Amino acid sequence: MKLTAGAGGRAGGGAGNRAEHSSMSPLRVCIVGSGNWGSAIARIVGKNVQKSNRFDSTVKMWVFEELINGRKLSEIINQEHENVKYLPGYKMPKNVVAVPDVAEAVRGTDILVFVLPHQFIGRVCEQMAGHIKPGAFGISLIKGIDEGPEGLKLISDLIREKLKIEISVLMGANIAKEVADEKFCETTIGCKNEKQGQIFKELLQTPNFRITVVPDTDTVEICGALKNIVAVGAGFCDGLSFGDNTKAAVIRLGLMEMVAFAQIFCKGSVSISTFLESCGVADLITTCYGGRNRKVAEAFARTGKSIEELEKEMLNGQKLQGPQTSAEVYKILKEKNMLDKFPLFTTIYKICYEGESIQNFISCLQNHPQHI
Repeated sequence: MKLTAGAGGRAGGGAGNRAEHSSMSPLRVCIVGSGNWGSAIARIVGKNVQKSNRFDSTVKMWVFEELINGRKLSEIINQEHENVKYLPGYKMPKNVVAVPDVAEAVRGTDILVFVLPHQFIGRVCEQMAGHIKPGAFGISLIKGIDEGPEGLKLISDLIREKLKIEISVLMGANIAKEVADEKFCETTIGCKNEKQGQIFKELLQTPNFRITVVPDTDTVEICGALKNIVAVGAGFCDGLSFGDNTKAAVIRLGLMEMVAFAQIFCKGSVSISTFLESCGVADLITTCYGGRNRKVAEAFARTGKSIEELEKEMLNGQKLQGPQTSAEVYKILKEKNMLDKFPLFTTIYKICYEGESIQNFISCLQNHPQHI
């Protein structure tokens, strides 16, 4: 199933669509998170809800409160319509309203857009529980995984479990600043509910942010998490001056491990074609050449400083996903006695957290099972 927009139009858009929804209560939207990606998405959502009667014109955005030069970040956003810490220089539509209390932000909301570091989602969901409107549904833009009693637990599983809502996912080759600059890109929504897929597409698609909807939600989400581990390996290549041929090998071997991991751990069927969508090979490539995981891993290789030190020095309060995801994947693989089948993921974890020499990275590539 792929949902596509009509020629020259927004999916589900147009006068007929507006008339169809004019008699229904407009859907209220809340963005849960306000980092650089959350703020970039808020710019899109804030504009799109004003073009359709399907949505309420006010978009709430939960903001983790911080003081910026003595002023509350939520107040700065509401007065200046700019996230001066995480996406400076980009104005948000005035209908995007920052709310520092997550329970208040989500109250009465029909559509929840989750976009925050995966380390925090469990705690935030606990604060939201009991405040969710019956019939609400959501979409997760969070790239990461967790571990559960049966091994892999996806972030969407965690949200579904804690909030009892239907949840879809959006993953793709989407560096936040480029999206904010309105440079053309593609993305993938994994959604099993066709009607909700249409709604998400209308909410999020623009002429320069093009969306494909597929039903293979678990694979879409797995791609979004695992590519960040591979990006750490790409950063090691850059820091060690290995060149583009070696980085290409890291990307290929990383993709092979991503496919194998999905085939073993996804509960549903895995479509190889999903890896050819933006959430798969495209996101993997862009993350291995740009993005924070590659950047910090390169500095790790050059300076010898710890991941934690570099995160604080280089990311202005943002969080890395790749190293922590490698730690979660390592635990899952160790529990299943499968470390030897995923040498790239395993070696990246050991270099980041167990003091293994970064010089061993090339040995991992040379002796990868793909070459035996």
